[in-house]
Amino acid sequence: MNLANYIEFGNDGKTLRGNVATLTLDVDLTGELFTSDNPQAPAYRLWGRSPRGKKIDVGGIWKKKNHQGGDYYSLTVNLGSLKLYANLGRYPGQDDESLYAVIFGDYLGKL
Repeated sequence: MNLANYIEFGNDGKTLRGNVATLTLDVDLTGELFTSDNPQAPAYRLWGRSPRGKKIDVGGIWKKKNHQGGDYYSLTVNLGSLKLYANLGRYPGQDDESLYAVIFGDYLGKL
């Protein structure tokens, strides 16, 4: 797949893969379902790879409720000097319900 800024959930609902990219970075992500008793915990944990190929925890995806009571996902990715906040929505031009676009908010936070 040659897409940027996407999350694709696996058929099992327990794994995902994706990418976040800007003009200055391009990071592939993997993720796994996360189970916790903490209601503030993410639904999925996200990992990236260090420059030397080590798997590192970079953030999470939270399942939330919108004003109409429907579900949506939000994402936070911590890339060291940059923290990305985004929501997930339908990927344009795709009818695959497991594929979501990463929709960045107004602010990409610098740490």
